[in-house]
Amino acid sequence: MVLELTPVAPLVVDFPFEWHYIRSIIAVSLYVSLVAVALSTLFSLPVALLIGFTEFRGKTLLTSLINTGMGFPSVVVGLVVLFAVSNQGPLGSFDLVFTPEAMIMSQFVLAAPVIAGVSLAAVSSVEQNVRDAAYAMGGTRTDVAFVTIKEARYGIATAVLAGFGRAISEVGSVLIVGGNIARSDGTSVTRTLTTAIQLEARQGRFETAMLLGAILLVLVLAVNAIVVRLGNDGGGRYR
Repeated sequence: MVLELTPVAPLVVDFPFEWHYIRSIIAVSLYVSLVAVALSTLFSLPVALLIGFTEFRGKTLLTSLINTGMGFPSVVVGLVVLFAVSNQGPLGSFDLVFTPEAMIMSQFVLAAPVIAGVSLAAVSSVEQNVRDAAYAMGGTRTDVAFVTIKEARYGIATAVLAGFGRAISEVGSVLIVGGNIARSDGTSVTRTLTTAIQLEARQGRFETAMLLGAILLVLVLAVNAIVVRLGNDGGGRYR
């Protein structure tokens, strides 16, 4: 008896997702969040330094507003930004509805109070004798500010990373102002990791949703690990 062997075709693994789709989502997410956090830092850090170095009427109220802003409901922020960029809003002429720029605006509003609040806490925690020593050596207010920033640099870095974590994990506001749009070829226009996870899960494409979730989880864990490391290494410098 002669057995005939039938050639077996090589095993080909067909992934349920397309890599250019995944890459475009990651690119849009990082672009929006990094730009928003950079702008938030440029705005929030001077505000934190101004509040920390000066005494003025209403300082306590302003500090309370910043702390309150750290817990802003994201959907409310999204609605406000959507109104601002709509045709009836003050920024309607710029045609920003459902664009990455509108998403940057919403993430800016969410990240700025976080960066300002944590930076203010770090700056305020610098011991007074450090500032006094800088003044005693003939330093100006600007020199003292730089010395304080140097002492509080770990806390400020933690503030920036916390703001990034708040921005990258946001879903409500970016969904409202961005619209979760992708082109016909699957390339993301305003689709981020969080909004894509929501869409893929709703449509039953759980493999893609889990992959996107794993990527987001890695990013968030990396940020948290850096925050913890900075806190352990530098926390004692400005407490």
